[in-house]
Amino acid sequence: MLLYDSPVSGNCYKARLLLAHLGIPYERLTMDVADRSNRREVLGGLNPALRVPTLVLDDGRALGESGAILWYFGEGTRFVPQERYERAQVLQWMFFEQYDHEPAIAVVRFWLTYSGRSEAFADRLEERTAAGYRALGAMEGHLEGGREWFVGGGMTLADIALYAYTHVAGEGRFELDRFPAVQSWLGRVAAVPGHVPIDA
Repeated sequence: MLLYDSPVSGNCYKARLLLAHLGIPYERLTMDVADRSNRREVLGGLNPALRVPTLVLDDGRALGESGAILWYFGEGTRFVPQERYERAQVLQWMFFEQYDHEPAIAVVRFWLTYSGRSEAFADRLEERTAAGYRALGAMEGHLEGGREWFVGGGMTLADIALYAYTHVAGEGRFELDRFPAVQSWLGRVAAVPGHVPIDA
């Protein structure tokens, strides 16, 4: 398998983290997260959105979007609950991550740390930062009171999806110490055997 990957992308990290937990080998081809000038040439026949991660399976079929890649490999494993409602809850948090969390926390992180032109986004920074804090607040509210994982009694795809950008939110100047339940959860995710860091 070949993963078109960006080392700093949380979306790519989600796929790498799950594959590490499952012990599935793959090769990586690094794409630049800021310079997208060769995306059509490299990914045009594989992913119509020209985004990473894009995964090419051993049989040559391609699969894009981090959530789809997670579900493809996670289905039938301990990371997807067997109970129907819990499976739907996993999807609920994965959709939340893509619609509410990632467009704020990941975007602010990119602007400030990786874009090379953070001043160009100054007029939008306050609004996106506020949206990021709302997402973190929703996570804190769900976890506080003793809940250890987002769904059920163990780590699922929901935790993997949310961990990816949450644990590097400080690169977007988000103050995670305001969210003690989230911080404790981050520690639990990182302590699960098979964990790999984003820069691995």
